[in-house]
Amino acid sequence: MASKSVFALAALSLLHLTSAHGQVPGIIVDGVFYQGYNPNMQYQKPVPTLGAWSIPQDQSNGFVDGTKIADPDIICHIGATPGNASIPVKAGAKVDLQWTPWPDSHHGPMISYLANCNGPCETVDKTQLSFFKIEATGLIDGSKPPGFWGVDQMIQNNNTWSLTIPPAIAKGNYVLRHETIALHEAQTEGKAQYYPFCFNIAVDSEGVDTPDGVKGTELYKADDPGLKINIYQTLTSYAIPGPTLYSGAVSVSQTMPSVPTATGTLVPGI
Repeated sequence: MASKSVFALAALSLLHLTSAHGQVPGIIVDGVFYQGYNPNMQYQKPVPTLGAWSIPQDQSNGFVDGTKIADPDIICHIGATPGNASIPVKAGAKVDLQWTPWPDSHHGPMISYLANCNGPCETVDKTQLSFFKIEATGLIDGSKPPGFWGVDQMIQNNNTWSLTIPPAIAKGNYVLRHETIALHEAQTEGKAQYYPFCFNIAVDSEGVDTPDGVKGTELYKADDPGLKINIYQTLTSYAIPGPTLYSGAVSVSQTMPSVPTATGTLVPGI
């Protein structure tokens, strides 16, 4: 009975954000559901307690413009501010990120990063975060333009993307930055569309890795091969943009997600 009610809550959160492009209104950690952010929450009193970063300016479910890749908005979306709590996660945990229904014309990669807050994420300066890449899927099959991409796989799996929190990272408070980049207009430089979303996570781990990272405003360059590309041609390869994958990253098979079994309790960080 509990799992049905949790599933209903997750489905309801998606219904509020089904127009335009997309957002990530839910996150599931090892079967436990945590509410994401909805721009309508800015009108609630008191302000909801969330691990998700707030993006009240994104009323249209829009994107960060390709000309703003050196702007702070590229880090966690337009005007993003940190969540006021954190989601507890064990290193090695499976995380499912629930997207709103995604337009099948918006092909592109799925990419996820972590950044250690080196303190509480609730008050972190996002411009000082250094992100390391923990997973990425780009072009899966380019034989039939515009190709089959990571985001198409996400659509197939009930608009859900799965990843693993690397088991070797050190205990601490991290920002999980998860995004897709829509390439349907990327044949023109600066026309790629960015959809980054962030969550505070408190990682319990026995690992010791502290990977080097890259500032969010330095992840991409407008002329990166994976950002200026014509997808309406036969492609044999694709250069996923951003820094190289962290050596301790763990790949995950993208399959239909399981129904969450409970709702989670947020924490103030570690």
